[in-house]
Amino acid sequence: MKKISVVVIDDSALIRKILTEIINSQPDMHVVGAAPDPLVAREMIRSLNPDVLTLDVEMPKMDGLDFLERLMRLRPMPVLMVSTLTERGSEITLRALELGAVDYIAKPKIDISSGMKEYAVQIVDKIRVAAQARIRRPLPLQVAPKLTADAVLPALSNRIASTEKLIIIGASTGGTEAIKEVLMRMPPDCPGILITQHMPEAFTKSFANRLNNLCRIVVTEAKDGERILAGHAYVAPGHSHLLLKRSGASYVTELSQAPPVNHHRPSVDVLFRSAANYAGKNAIGVILTGMGKDGAAGMLEMKKAGAYNFAQDEATCVVFGMPKEAISIGAVDETVPLHEMAKHVLSRVVSMGAQTVRV
Repeated sequence: MKKISVVVIDDSALIRKILTEIINSQPDMHVVGAAPDPLVAREMIRSLNPDVLTLDVEMPKMDGLDFLERLMRLRPMPVLMVSTLTERGSEITLRALELGAVDYIAKPKIDISSGMKEYAVQIVDKIRVAAQARIRRPLPLQVAPKLTADAVLPALSNRIASTEKLIIIGASTGGTEAIKEVLMRMPPDCPGILITQHMPEAFTKSFANRLNNLCRIVVTEAKDGERILAGHAYVAPGHSHLLLKRSGASYVTELSQAPPVNHHRPSVDVLFRSAANYAGKNAIGVILTGMGKDGAAGMLEMKKAGAYNFAQDEATCVVFGMPKEAISIGAVDETVPLHEMAKHVLSRVVSMGAQTVRV
């Protein structure tokens, strides 16, 4: 079996050494080159033709974003950004994802050596996913037990009736750009939207702020106990599961720090389970690009509760993992390309007899 070849680009000799050791410890991948800056890396890429790059953000001679932008324009290939978990680091990383990076690897702010080794499983998993990702030119160690949404909240059979409609979205790898594509097409009078995107705590507020500046709707990082309003989208914070609950006649948010589900907190399964419990037929589920199967079981629960569900199609996914799993178990009603997702969702809202929505 051909090994995944990786070029590591980082101005820190320590990071280069740690990443090389982690990658070379795996039987299916190896580091073919390690460069201290993009100029050296450029020649390595030409001569070694690697399958995946890991790229630091802040480096001498050429900024990581400048290099990424040129790379994606001239020679698109899978790139994992190596980013610090800081506000500035999150802003830069989100920009890198916009430019075409597949995903990012978190670089701890202190005790880098042990911190990076704790992320070893995530690092090699993300390299494997990146090696298979569809690349287009731009227009912690997983030791948590295998839990289901039962670990956070029980399923309900006696669901409360309501007429207010909601849109419930889940995504992972490649999801930041996919979510942006969907939300930018949403009108100010669309139903309230709840979003779980697998993302570290330091990134979710910046992600929500970025979307808020781009969209016609209001996008915020979700807080506990907020009333869910039309024309608003609520992004799960990276430290908590986001759940839908009811308070009288209104839908509200709830945050939970219960254990990770499917190795994730926030988990898409948990959000979808809560939507099945409290919204039922008034919910529209959307599962977008992502690695793994988080969300599939919860989406099936939504469908059984009367929700109508959409999945992003394989051709437009960066990673066709989560949508594929949901489709395979019969949880999806329609599979549509990303650029048509908002139109289909809004048409469904209108057909449900909700408020008038400008499609």
